[in-house]
Amino acid sequence: MDGKVYIVGAGPGGLDLLTKRAEKVLKEADVILYDELIGDDLKKFLKETKAELIDVGKRAGKHKKRQDEINRLLVEYAKRGKKVVRLKGGDPFVFGRGGEEAEFLAEHGITFEVVPGISSAIAVPAYAGIPITHRAFDPAVVFITGREARERLNWEALAKLNATIVILMGVSTLRKNVERLLKHGKDPNTPVAIIERGCTKDQRVIVAPLKEIADVAEKGGVKAPAVIVIGDVVKLRDKLAKFLRFDEYDGGDS
Repeated sequence: MDGKVYIVGAGPGGLDLLTKRAEKVLKEADVILYDELIGDDLKKFLKETKAELIDVGKRAGKHKKRQDEINRLLVEYAKRGKKVVRLKGGDPFVFGRGGEEAEFLAEHGITFEVVPGISSAIAVPAYAGIPITHRAFDPAVVFITGREARERLNWEALAKLNATIVILMGVSTLRKNVERLLKHGKDPNTPVAIIERGCTKDQRVIVAPLKEIADVAEKGGVKAPAVIVIGDVVKLRDKLAKFLRFDEYDGGDS
């Protein structure tokens, strides 16, 4: 009898932001295929489980396993009757290829369950004192990936839309994407926040106008993982961050 695959969101990093359902599934798993950006605390937690651990992490230009290999492993282990967890950072269906893996499992007749996670697109700005929606500011929010598999995004429409823009996986393409927004008329003075290693003790926040943010980020040595927020809601950080405290956590600043 075939096993089952659980496509699980690890949340933005801290163990305290892992859902109870995710924790239960991880403790019961036979095999866990985990991503790079799940957080050091969670990696330590995985070592305490009974599961066989397989690191399939991806970073820009460095893949320990190709996506087709990951898909194949999920099916192979499930067909052996194993309880398999595919553990992904944030939420598995937010730029995490969880949808592609679910498709592959369905095509091969494998039963699966999706365990949602807290997306870094929402949690990381919150930890930095930036609410991505606020009635006094833009009435919409747009999530985009900084690395498109193919060019499909309408940058002209995006630049003109009165919406907060949240970019995931956008550090390496920051300058290119900023230039696109400016070219299509985005206000160069729009505030931008880059939140590096969000929701961890090493969190760092850099804020600058759109026209300057690429230079400031390069000078500051910003590295992935980071979430980029573009919009007037960033202005609220000055008011909120000085009073924002999390139990056993003190976010870094710049």
